[in-house]
Amino acid sequence: MALLQISEPGQSPDPHQRRIAVGIDLGTTHSLVAAVRHGQPECLPDAQGGVILPSVVHYLGSGRRQIGAAALAQAAEDPGNTIASVKRLMGRRLADVQEAAKLPYTLEDGPGMVGVLTREGHKSPVEVSAEILATLRQRAEDSFDDLLYGAVITVPAYFDDAQRQATKDAAELAGLKVLRLINEPTAAAIAYGLDHASEGLYAVYDLGGGTFDVSLLRLARGVFEVVATGGDAQLGGDDFDQALGDWALARQGRETRSAADRQRLRAAARVAKEALSAAEAVELRAELDDGVLTQRVERAEFEACTKSLVDRTLSVVRRVLRDAAVAADEVQGVVMVGGSTRMPVVRARVSQLFGREVLTDLNPDEVVALGAAVQANALAGNAPDGELLLLDVIPLSLGLETMGGLVERIVERNATFPVAK
Repeated sequence: MALLQISEPGQSPDPHQRRIAVGIDLGTTHSLVAAVRHGQPECLPDAQGGVILPSVVHYLGSGRRQIGAAALAQAAEDPGNTIASVKRLMGRRLADVQEAAKLPYTLEDGPGMVGVLTREGHKSPVEVSAEILATLRQRAEDSFDDLLYGAVITVPAYFDDAQRQATKDAAELAGLKVLRLINEPTAAAIAYGLDHASEGLYAVYDLGGGTFDVSLLRLARGVFEVVATGGDAQLGGDDFDQALGDWALARQGRETRSAADRQRLRAAARVAKEALSAAEAVELRAELDDGVLTQRVERAEFEACTKSLVDRTLSVVRRVLRDAAVAADEVQGVVMVGGSTRMPVVRARVSQLFGREVLTDLNPDEVVALGAAVQANALAGNAPDGELLLLDVIPLSLGLETMGGLVERIVERNATFPVAK
C-alpha cells in the first residue's frame, strides 16, 4: 500500500514521462553521482570506468583548470593553486577556520565567507564546489545522453544554514536544479534500509574526510524516521592525517618549511593511515624541502596519537543517545559510512560502545550517493506508488537574536520538520 507520494509543491508529474534525477554525494575527499537505473540505484562511472571523483580543483591560469585525479596529482607541485577539502570552508568566515595556518594555500575573507587566493584571483568555496558539481552533472548527462531534471545533494547532518545555502548556491552555479538537500546519514539509512529490508532502531555513524555525523533512525516498512542527530563539521579523516604527520615530525625533531612540505607530508600520512588498516606497521615516507622524512609507524602508535579524535566522535554518539533517551543496547544495528570508518580502531571502539558488531557490508564510499539517488528518483515523480516516507529532524536549534546579543530558542534541535511554533 502506498504510504506517501513524494512530490515538490506545484509538481504534477506525467506518469508516462521519466525524468532523469540523480543523487550527488559532495564529499570532502571525493564525490560521487548516482541514479536509479532499471529499478536499482547505482553510481555512475566516468569515461575510464571509475565512480569516485577526488574533490580537488587545480587552477592553471588563463581560465584553465583541472578537476579530480588530474588536479590531485598536482597537489604537491602547486599547492597554492590546488584546492582540496573545500567542503570544510563552505559557509565559514576566516575566524571559523581552525586549521587555516596549516593549509597549503592562502585564505582571505570574502563576501559572506572565506575564500582562497589563487593565480586566478579570489575563489570562494562555492565556486570551487561548483566546478566539482559541474563535472558530476556532465558525467550524469553523458551516461544518460540527456539533460538532468534535477539532483538531490547530500550534506553533513550538522551543517548549519549558511553551509547548506552555500551548497545550494554551488549547485545552481553548476547548472543543477536542487530538488532537495538531504543529510548524509539519512541518505545512507535509506540505501541500507531498502537494500536489507531492515526494521527497528538503527544508528548511522558517518566519518568522512572532513566531517563527522551520527544519526539515530527508526525504520519500519519504508518509513525512515530520524529520531536524533548530531555531529562535528570540523572533524574527519583530514584530522587523522594531520595528527599522524605531526607525530612523525615530532619523532624526527623536524618541521615543515613550506606549503609544499605540508601538502607532501599530509599526502604521505594519508597513504600510511590507509595502509595501517591492513598492516600492523608501515613506513611513512615524505619528500620534504630539507630531505626525505622516513618514519616507521606501528598501528598502536597511530591509534595512540589519534585517540582524542575517536573519543570526540564517541562523545557525539553518547549525546545523540541521550537526546533520543535510548540506551546503546537498544540500537539494533550500527551502519558505518564514510571512508574513514575503514580504520580498525574506529570499528572496534564503536562496536565496544554499542556492544555489537558494526555493519560494514555496504561500500562506505558509495552508500550515501545511492540513498540520495533513491530520494531523487522519488522527487522526480518516477516512483508514483510512493516507495518511502522520510521524516527528518532539525540538527541545530533555531532562534531569534534579542537585545544584548542573546538568542531566544524557538525550535529545539532534533524537532521533526515541518514544524510550527
